Amino acid sequence: MKKNTHLKALLTTALGVLLISLESLFIKLTTIEAVTFAFYIGIFMFLSINVILFSTKKKATINLYKEGITPILICGGLLGLSNIFFISAIKTTTVANTVMIIASTPLFSALFSYFINKEKIRKNIIISSFFIFLGLFIIFSSQLGSGDFLGNIYALICTNLFALAFVILSKYNHVNRFTITAFAGIVTAVVSFFFINSFLIDYYTLVLLLITGTFISPVARVLIGIGTKQLPASEVGLMMIIETVMAPVWVWFVLKEIPENSTFVGGAIILTTLLLNSIYILKYKTN
Repeated sequence: MKKNTHLKALLTTALGVLLISLESLFIKLTTIEAVTFAFYIGIFMFLSINVILFSTKKKATINLYKEGITPILICGGLLGLSNIFFISAIKTTTVANTVMIIASTPLFSALFSYFINKEKIRKNIIISSFFIFLGLFIIFSSQLGSGDFLGNIYALICTNLFALAFVILSKYNHVNRFTITAFAGIVTAVVSFFFINSFLIDYYTLVLLLITGTFISPVARVLIGIGTKQLPASEVGLMMIIETVMAPVWVWFVLKEIPENSTFVGGAIILTTLLLNSIYILKYKTN
């Protein structure tokens, strides 16, 4: 029974990560500014998830929000802001740069866990940190003064916000993931509202926004949220590598976007480090 539960969690998480890898492509396919995209995506996420909640939980939906109000406000707020920086990064730099930097999330999660939860940092994390920072340095250093560099900064901020939310959320397994994702959507929309120059969008963009905001983004996040409740952090890290690999592939296949050579070098170091670290943790825990 436990094996079936574990396999189901793995498949659920993998499907969520595969779906979320499509987000970058849909963001790139639009020509509107990042905050406009974030505004509409946030609204669609909030509405679509609450429709699901009210249709399945009915009157209990209000209680779900009340029971988890603190983590919903904190984690939803952090994730809502991370959405804006993620979209801004995709619009400003290459998809490969963005996802390679976001792949370093486990490192920042470990650091936040140390400062917030006083969790001891293992030797493997210290060693991994060195190589991940090396990979990030290679990606950043070759793009100083360019638009890509600003996009890299956006991706790094997104990574830290996401990592912080993940660490805080790990203490609240009882909180409904739908409510957190829904609140993150409304935070994304409200914050973006104050920076938008134009709300006008064409029909083509509207269709892309609807697909992303009502299906890809909310479903992917909910699947990941549900799946990761049953998985150790090491396995979650392995699953997230799917997005790191697939997101640039989708964009290259459709838009022929080719990243800088430094991204390949730095990204290879980061991915190899994460893969070896995850394998090490899996073996460490099973022995």
